[in-house]
Amino acid sequence: MPSSLIELKDVSYAPEGKRVLSQISLSANERRIGIVGRNGSGKTSLARVMAGLVPADTGRVRIDGVDVAKDRKAALRRVGILFQNPDHQIIFPTVKEEIGFGLAQMGQSHAQVQAGVTQVLARFEKTHWADAAIHQLSQGQRQLVCLMSVLAMAPGVIILDEPFAGLDIPTTRQLERVLAGLDVTLVQITHAPEAVREYDRVIWLDGGRVQRDGDAAAVLGAFGAAMMHMGEGDDLSDLAG
Repeated sequence: MPSSLIELKDVSYAPEGKRVLSQISLSANERRIGIVGRNGSGKTSLARVMAGLVPADTGRVRIDGVDVAKDRKAALRRVGILFQNPDHQIIFPTVKEEIGFGLAQMGQSHAQVQAGVTQVLARFEKTHWADAAIHQLSQGQRQLVCLMSVLAMAPGVIILDEPFAGLDIPTTRQLERVLAGLDVTLVQITHAPEAVREYDRVIWLDGGRVQRDGDAAAVLGAFGAAMMHMGEGDDLSDLAG
């Protein structure tokens, strides 16, 4: 049995030779984990590596004991990811096709896939969406389709990469309530401290490295102070990262 649900060991990632993650190691069992940092700090790259969408150049990522880069089928049962922009995630024209794709990738039969789609739609009282054309849905509705697609595969960990970006306040609040009620481990990537202020643990990423890791109040206090200090500087080019 793994000692921690989430384990990263000396993870580095350098697409096209540009180092964006450097020797990140962490172990986590907390139910709500926030990862904060300014733009360009490596947050989205870390999300993709943790989900197994791209392999680390060095080190390894294990979720519930599974190497997510090497065993993709098993990884689908352990970890899912919700992107910032649902249009970067959706690949099928109808809701039922989009939700069913992951289940098919897991090796389920046609009947099992259909049952899984029906079940998750019913869970959210959206059975009438089954044949809906995704391009006709609002951005918030498309984001919910992405979430249902992830939940249909029943992963123990869901990574949220700026999931509320571009959503209006009512839609954001509705999705926040849905996510808060999920009996899974959530890892939320964000640049907004308020989004993870009540989380069990927060990790501050800066320049592709862990700057600070621990209690949400302490880490967010240090992060906020550093961002304020940086914002008081005169060199706007320093904020372009």
